Amino acid sequence: MPYHLRFGEADPLRIRFAVSPLWEAHSAVRVLARPRQQGYHLPWMRRIAGAARALDLAPLHLLMPARGHSPDFLYPPPLGPAASFEEEIEAVRRTDPALALHDFERALAATPGAAESDEGRRMLADPADAVGRLAELLRAAWEALVAPDWPRLRALLEADVAYHSRRLAEGGLERLLGELHPSFDWAAETATLRVDYHGEHVRPLDGQGLVLMPSVFTWPDVVSGFDPPWQPTVVYPARGIGGLWTDARDRTPEVLGRLLGPVRADVLCALTEPMGTTALAHLLGRAPSTVSAHLAVLRDAGLLASRRYGHQVLYERTPLGLAVSQPGAE
Repeated sequence: MPYHLRFGEADPLRIRFAVSPLWEAHSAVRVLARPRQQGYHLPWMRRIAGAARALDLAPLHLLMPARGHSPDFLYPPPLGPAASFEEEIEAVRRTDPALALHDFERALAATPGAAESDEGRRMLADPADAVGRLAELLRAAWEALVAPDWPRLRALLEADVAYHSRRLAEGGLERLLGELHPSFDWAAETATLRVDYHGEHVRPLDGQGLVLMPSVFTWPDVVSGFDPPWQPTVVYPARGIGGLWTDARDRTPEVLGRLLGPVRADVLCALTEPMGTTALAHLLGRAPSTVSAHLAVLRDAGLLASRRYGHQVLYERTPLGLAVSQPGAE
């Protein structure tokens, strides 16, 4: 059953992308309870298994029904394109208890027996206390499950945003929405984005525009349905997660290492998506100064191009760099 987002005259001008560390923490917790989402994340699952067992994630899982409402206040759309986890978790802490209670009632009602459980009754009896406890649990989940890998995850998410921002500039809104996910269907005649999602729902954007948010841990699903007062938002799987947990150095052909030198070849082959120096250094386990020097050489040789995106410079392979890094490709 589809979710319909109806655009008004001003809404196409108010499309924005965002990256949310809080969303990734929440979605990482959800992955632990959803076997069908674990396929791409098995190396991560094995690495964080001990840390996950040390956390009592039951209160969060209680609010993650297989079908139905999850509390929007626990992961509201970020106000800016790159909000920090601290900024986002503080917004959760400031949630009006009355709003939280409404969200709790809807979420618990979606799972038979949840509202009558000890934790469910505790949430409904004291929503202000529940907000504080859930915020602390989300912080613990962030620190144990996501923060150690955040530079790598952020690099992938920012690369996705850079790619799709360019596609929007090149082909317009209809082309962008047609490429983001197979479940998206843009109806130009009614200016409506249809998203195959849980439940039949129609949401006029009413001049608020739309937040498009890539996610690592949402795969293979898309998520929509943020109700007022939150800005309409669609979360979709980021590009490139298939190789997210593999060692970047394993992608380097041996012959290329002999040609360029092993480190420089690793730098070239790791750039499967546009990436900045710091993220690439973290991915390769090298000093940023070392990676920066090799990036400069590869760019001067015509194998890489660079462009500024926000506060950072992103590097990506040129057609020549792509051909060199894939010597066996047709």
